[in-house]
Amino acid sequence: MSNSTSPDSGVIVTGGASGIGLASAEALAEVGRPVAIWDINAERSATVAADIAQRFGVATVGVGVDLSQVGNIAPALQQTRAALPRIGGLVHAAGISLAVPVEELTEAAWDAVLSVNLKALPFMVQQLRSALVEQPGSAVVGIASINATLGNHMNPAYTASKGGMLSLVRSLADDLARDGIRINSVTPGYILTPMMQPVVDHLEPGHFERPVMLGRMGAPREVAAAVRFLLSDEASYITAAELVVDGGTISSQRTR
Repeated sequence: MSNSTSPDSGVIVTGGASGIGLASAEALAEVGRPVAIWDINAERSATVAADIAQRFGVATVGVGVDLSQVGNIAPALQQTRAALPRIGGLVHAAGISLAVPVEELTEAAWDAVLSVNLKALPFMVQQLRSALVEQPGSAVVGIASINATLGNHMNPAYTASKGGMLSLVRSLADDLARDGIRINSVTPGYILTPMMQPVVDHLEPGHFERPVMLGRMGAPREVAAAVRFLLSDEASYITAAELVVDGGTISSQRTR
């Protein structure tokens, strides 16, 4: 099987209507990849898809989908393939962060986070596999987090989901490699996304910058560049890997 990516094959981006998902969709569209914007906000996903199509001249589709229910994947995929028949990539950027310490944690909160952040990925891969096999050079990227490595007492569910992402990607890589499909994870650090902005506004200035070697929070486009690389031919011999995009946070000994 050829390792050369079909340049006109589409990429599904979950959580594609904002933050890292949106930046990833834009980065892919910049190099001519059609994109499907999957997001729980159907109206927003359609608006973003239309905007990307207008700005970058690529085929797009906006799909409203709640990934907490596995049964929603099949109709979302059917809608996607009607607009973009050739799918050669998946970026799972959709995520929920419920900052609840273990003392306040409920089963419903745990399930809500794990179902979207982690459980959705293997079932999307399961249902997309035949489409990915048809496109040489197909690849998948899961968005993890530095919380997979750094302890965070405020968010055990989110932390567990992202730690699970790293392990799941390695497992799926061993399976998907039989079909020539690559899968990797990207681990963002402190990225200034719409999800992070309220937290940044609530804390004292410099809270997130202090432990970062580069001394600043990252931008979504800086994570998106790593995502685009891992979906490209330039990463043709990379699978089961974790690409950390954290400005040196995990390795830092600076005071947090």
